[in-house]
Amino acid sequence: MKELAEILLTPEQIAARVQELGAQITKDYQGKNLVVIGILKGALPFMADLIRQIKVPLRYDLMAVSSYGASTKTSGAVQILKDIEMGLEGEDVLVVEDIIDTGLTLNYLLRNLQARHPASLKVCTLLDKPSRREVEITPEYNGFVIPDRFVVGYGLDYAERFRELPMIGVLKPEVYQGK
Repeated sequence: MKELAEILLTPEQIAARVQELGAQITKDYQGKNLVVIGILKGALPFMADLIRQIKVPLRYDLMAVSSYGASTKTSGAVQILKDIEMGLEGEDVLVVEDIIDTGLTLNYLLRNLQARHPASLKVCTLLDKPSRREVEITPEYNGFVIPDRFVVGYGLDYAERFRELPMIGVLKPEVYQGK
């Protein structure tokens, strides 16, 4: 694909790591009331693959939040566009994210969910860019730590494009810098 500078993670690497994460989550949530909350739109492919690898009963729901608009950088102002439809009080909640960058959006989301009194609240992310962190967030389950590059694919997008790619690729700067 001509818009990609390189392939960062192959479909096979992603699938193997998702299987490992599913096994660890299965072990950690034995006998618990697991509720998985996926963050739209980016986490949808990851969440779908992940919940098929989790071998304990679970319920799931989806949230949509916005902090980017049409930009490539977060505005820091978070808006919940779609909330979950179930109560979380006393539940063991696992938030599934596609990528943690500055952490500002996730930090807001975790505070919002904590106010609903879950028994536990943890985070599983496919990708983590700790070099960009502006708030202290450490996911309990982490797929891959990646460098500060603009990545797309496997749910991640630029201007709603590239989500369908089965791999994670680095987008060429000229694509998002308009040159």
